[in-house]
Amino acid sequence: MNNQNLRIKISLYINYFVFAILLNSVGIVIQKALNNYGVTEIQASILEAFKDLPIAIVSFLLASFLPRIGYKKAMLAALAIVFLGCISMYFGNTFNATKILFLTVGVSFALIKLSVYSIIGLVTNGKEEHASMMSSIEGFFMFGIASAYFIFPAFYSETNPDAWLNVYPFLAVLVGLSFLFLLFSKIEMEETTAGDSLGDDLVETLKLLAKPLVIVFVFSAFFFVMIEQGMMTWLPRFNEKIFSFSEVLSVQMASILAISMGLGRFLAGWLAKKLDWTIIVAACLLISASILFIVLPKLVVDGERLIQISNFADIPFLGFVLPMIGLFIAPIYPLLNSTVLSALPTNLHAPMSGLIIIFSALGGTLGSRIVGWLFGTVGGTDAFYFLLIPMAILLVIVFILKKMTQKTV
Repeated sequence: MNNQNLRIKISLYINYFVFAILLNSVGIVIQKALNNYGVTEIQASILEAFKDLPIAIVSFLLASFLPRIGYKKAMLAALAIVFLGCISMYFGNTFNATKILFLTVGVSFALIKLSVYSIIGLVTNGKEEHASMMSSIEGFFMFGIASAYFIFPAFYSETNPDAWLNVYPFLAVLVGLSFLFLLFSKIEMEETTAGDSLGDDLVETLKLLAKPLVIVFVFSAFFFVMIEQGMMTWLPRFNEKIFSFSEVLSVQMASILAISMGLGRFLAGWLAKKLDWTIIVAACLLISASILFIVLPKLVVDGERLIQISNFADIPFLGFVLPMIGLFIAPIYPLLNSTVLSALPTNLHAPMSGLIIIFSALGGTLGSRIVGWLFGTVGGTDAFYFLLIPMAILLVIVFILKKMTQKTV
C-alpha cells in the first residue's frame, strides 16, 4: 500500500466513525423525545425519515455529479453542515430541533457515503481486497455506533432532563477535528465519472436501473437495511419497555448490538477471502432468524414479571442474547455491496453507490416506521417478529444474486 492510499484510507475511517455516532443516535434521540418531549412512538419514528429521506434525495441528485465536485470537497462540505446541525440541536431543545438535526445528518452522510464507496473502488485491487476493505470500514462504522451508546449516557443527569444536550457541543468538536484532519490531508487521485458530461453521467445512472443485476441488488439493500434499522433504532426502547432496564442501561445495552455488528463485519472481511459470499450471507440470515425465534417467545412471558433493572449484574441472560444477533446480520450488507460494486467498472461506482444509498435509506425509513407503528399498537415483542419477513425475502434474493453475478453484467 503506498503512502497516498494509506492517508486516504485513514481519512475515510475517521469520517465514517464520526458519522456513525451521529447517524445512529436516532434510537437514543427517539427515546429522549418520548421521555422529554411527550411524543408517541409513532410520532417519534418520523425522525428516521428526516434522516433517511435526505440521504436518498441527495444521493439521487449528486451521485453522478460528485466526482466532478471532488470527493474531498464533498466530505468537507458534509462535515461543515453537520457541525451546524449539532449546534442548532444544543440551542433548540425541541422535537422540531431533532428533525433539523437529522435532516443535516442525512444530507451530510449522503455526501460522505457516496465519497467513501466510490473511493474504495479506486484504492483497492480485485474483488477480495474490495470485499475486505468494504467489510472492515463498515465494521469500524459499527464501533462508532457502539461508542455513541456510551457517549450519550455520559451526559445524562437524573436531576436535569436537559443535561444530555451537552453531548452536542462535544460532537461538534469531534466534527471540527475531523474537518481539520481532512482539510490538511493530501488526497490526490483520478476521480472517474460515468460519462463525458453531467448529462452523460445521468444517462449512465438511469441505464444502471435497466440491468437485472442492479434491480435485484437494490431490493436486497432495501430489505437488509429494513432489518438493521428496525432493530437498531428501536432496541433502546425495547430494552426499556420489555426488559425493564433503566433509561441509561437500556442505551448502554444496545451497544452490544453495535459492537457485535462491528465484530461481525471485521470477521466477514476475513471470511470473504476464504469462503464464497453466498455461504456466509445465507448462514447469517438463518442464524439471525433462529435467534428471534428462540428469544422473542420467552419474552412474552418473562417481560411481565421484571422490575426495573439498573445494574449489569441483574441483567437476564436473554438481555445479552438478543443484541448478539448483530454478529450475524453484520456481514450481509458489506458483502452484498462489494459483490455488485466489484462486478461493475470503476467509472460506474459513484452512480451505483448512489443507488445503494437511496434504496438503503428507503428501506431504513420504512423498517423503522413499521416497527415503530407496531411497537405502539401491538407491543415491542410482537413488533420484532416483523423482521423475520425481510429476512426470508433476502434469503431468496441472495441465491438469485449469486446466479446473476456469475454472468457478465
